[in-house]
Amino acid sequence: MRIQVSRTGGFAGIARHHEIDTSGLDDAQEWEALAGAALADGQAAAPRGVPDGFSYRITVDGETVHCADPRLTEAQRALISRVLKEGA
Repeated sequence: MRIQVSRTGGFAGIARHHEIDTSGLDDAQEWEALAGAALADGQAAAPRGVPDGFSYRITVDGETVHCADPRLTEAQRALISRVLKEGA
């Protein structure tokens, strides 16, 4: 499974994009469950965020959803943090 996270916005406006390929990872099932939960609560179009907040695009195997601070679900927040950390 390929998981991509893009973050835009924030005070400085610096974009970040990272990608994780779960094939061959020992914890692939955990990644896949987290990605499925994050997709389930996402929106098809970019939601309206808050000034200087971050907006996110999550793509899992070609399926894309959008979300924004401060209205992230627990699964979205966990997946975003994990992908951006692992992909760094």
